[in-house]
Amino acid sequence: MAAIAFYTSLPVPPHWSLDFRYVSRMAPVVGLVLGGILVALDWGLMVVGMPILPRSALVVATWLALTGGLHMDGAMDTADGLAVMNPERRLAVMADSATGAFGAMVAVVILGLKWASLSSLDNTLVTRMVGLLLTPMWGRWGQQVAIAAYPYLKPTGKGAFHKAAFPSLWLVVGSGISCALLSLGIWMMVNPAIAPGDFWRIGGRVGGAIAIAVATGIWFKAKLGGHTGDTYGAVVEWTEAGLLMLLTTC
Repeated sequence: MAAIAFYTSLPVPPHWSLDFRYVSRMAPVVGLVLGGILVALDWGLMVVGMPILPRSALVVATWLALTGGLHMDGAMDTADGLAVMNPERRLAVMADSATGAFGAMVAVVILGLKWASLSSLDNTLVTRMVGLLLTPMWGRWGQQVAIAAYPYLKPTGKGAFHKAAFPSLWLVVGSGISCALLSLGIWMMVNPAIAPGDFWRIGGRVGGAIAIAVATGIWFKAKLGGHTGDTYGAVVEWTEAGLLMLLTTC
């Protein structure tokens, strides 16, 4: 419940005592919760006959609202920081609460990619629904990789406490294996008469999710030398967008 309260805008009873120290360990589970809500919304809108384009737009908008814009804000701040030519000023720019032009453009790009990708999956309903369910999970597993594998650049930053939740990279490996097995199980469950070609396609989707999640964190580390709370959010957003684009091709 602490992870729900930290990562989403979903209501949590205010009188509950919550411990936020290890919420990042539950991030993929929070992603599954969000994915389930998005699948239910998408299915309901389809049943009432809403066309694919506004349906996809409403799902993406709800996706953003459910997180309170937490990860998108990080993606925007990261974009503003990376736009600065002087590497020594990047962290200071990222800490500025004002949104710059590059941050605004990145938000438009990410939301546009998600909307376009979802709209392209109209003829493959199962892929759309399962993709909506699993994509938020993989985005948050990518965040776990970034937390555990790379140095945190601002010891007094708001996201510094996440590092203590992952004293060993093996925790992330175990989490990734769990995500992979769950993904394989769900994909195979919705494809009961699986053919050899389907098996390779499903394996490619899961392998692609792992690759995108890991590569996103590596890219931001290469640009900044490590990670911050903002880049954790950027990893989530870019992994989600990348995985949805992957689903349109395989």
